[in-house]
Order: sequence, then C-alpha cells, then structure tokens
Amino acid sequence: MDAQLRRGRAAPDSEISRAGRESFAMNLPESHAQRNERGLDKIDLRILRVLQADGRISNLKLAEEVHLSPTAVLERVKRLHRESYILGYEAKLNPLKLGQGLLVFVEILLDRTVHDVMDTFKAAVQVRPEILEAHLVAGGFDYLLKTRVADMAAYREFIGSVIWTLPGVRETRTYAVMEEVKHTSMLPV
Repeated sequence: MDAQLRRGRAAPDSEISRAGRESFAMNLPESHAQRNERGLDKIDLRILRVLQADGRISNLKLAEEVHLSPTAVLERVKRLHRESYILGYEAKLNPLKLGQGLLVFVEILLDRTVHDVMDTFKAAVQVRPEILEAHLVAGGFDYLLKTRVADMAAYREFIGSVIWTLPGVRETRTYAVMEEVKHTSMLPV
C-alpha cells in the first residue's frame, strides 16, 4: 500500500479504511474496550477484583495493578462508586478474638405473612447487633437469620430473650455451625 501511495496511486477506500480501522482498534487503550452487559469493561472488572481483595490499597498501587495512570484509575473508582458498583469498604474482624465464636443460622416461621407483621419483624431485626443477616426466603419458612454469639449458652439466652420476642415468630429451627468451610463476601467478577 505504501508503494502505491508514493507513486500517486492510492489504494481503494475500503482497503485504506479497513487497514486504518484495524490499526486504530489495535492501538485503542483498554478504557475504550467494549463494555459488557453490566456496563463494565475489563479494566473496571480488574479494579473491582483488586479492591475486593484489598479495599485499603492505595490509588497508586491500584493503578500499577491495572496498568493505568493514577488519575484514570481514580476517575474509574469514583464512577464505580457513583454508579453503585462499589457500596463501601469495611474491615474484616476476627469473631473468635471478639468473643463471637459461635455462628448460628435460624429459620423463622411467622404466624402470619401479612405486610404489617413482616414489616414489624423486619424493623425489630434491624436493631439487633447479634443478627448479622436476615433474608426473606421462599420455601418452608419465612426468614433465614445469620447470627453470631459467644457460645451455646449465649445462644440459649439469645433465642429466649431475643428471637422468641420478635414480632410474629411462630416457629424456629436452629443450625449451629460446626465448621465454616467457606466464608467470603467477594463476588465473582
């Protein structure tokens, strides 16, 4: 093609434009790569993976990890926050060191599944620090609670003084965890 251009004979437009497009596409920075169905490109996903593994990483180190300038990374992180891909950061605490060694799941069956009972139950669950998670589920019961207490004696006290006093509770089933085989909050991105 270069020889044709030097002799004054240009290659057909389709050939030039195809070659130009291929060259342009190969030299595009990854930030212009096609975004997936969630609106994230490969660099966004790498940023999310790194931040999930280490939420305290410095912007400079994060930029090195994802091979972008610190300014570009900072702008991407701000956008990921703004668009609610990143909801926040938290420290992972050792429950054994803090006297919360027993993990217990509790199935809750309410006496009635009407909005006022469910809303009252949800509000009551929110204020209990021992209840780490509460999920409305489909199936043979209404809610699944994830709780942490010191030991079985503390759980017996908790079930009697807290769980059974929650509004609308008709029946419970308790599952004390013998071993945490896998515990992660990292999403597969």
